[in-house]
Amino acid sequence: MNYKRCMYFVEGECEEQLINALKLEPRRLIPGKVKVHNVIQDILPRMVVNKIQPGTNVIFVFDTDVPKTDVLQKNIKYVKKYTSQVKLVCLAEVMNFEDEIVRATDVNKAKELTRSPSNSEFKSDFCKMKTDACRNALERHNLDMRQLWCLDPSAPFEFAEQGGNTVKK
Repeated sequence: MNYKRCMYFVEGECEEQLINALKLEPRRLIPGKVKVHNVIQDILPRMVVNKIQPGTNVIFVFDTDVPKTDVLQKNIKYVKKYTSQVKLVCLAEVMNFEDEIVRATDVNKAKELTRSPSNSEFKSDFCKMKTDACRNALERHNLDMRQLWCLDPSAPFEFAEQGGNTVKK
């Protein structure tokens, strides 16, 4: 089966912003719909799962800094049970969004990307950026896609194989 469609389920607005920025031309990720839904905390509604079409890459983007996997495992089983001919991909942020930004760019602290005065303001500043400004900031700080979503998550997330190379262009 050739998986041409993508549906990203991302933990929060920062991940949504990042995915949307990386889908801009020239594309760094396979394009697709992005839905904010924390698959670590909340079960996917059956209505949402039923709308996933055959031939879709279903991508879960989540942090691994909180060692809680029961809901994630249920969501994985749920997608596999109630969809057909889909490929499930996990993009585990080891440990969290800020760590992925630091690893994949030349900044030492995530707040440097947005020029935020503090770490606590970084996420809101990142989400407030226009999508193209976000992409420009990532490129200006030498975004290395090989470093984004490249580390295998540690216990208890080892069951969620890192699938970054599946969606990167």
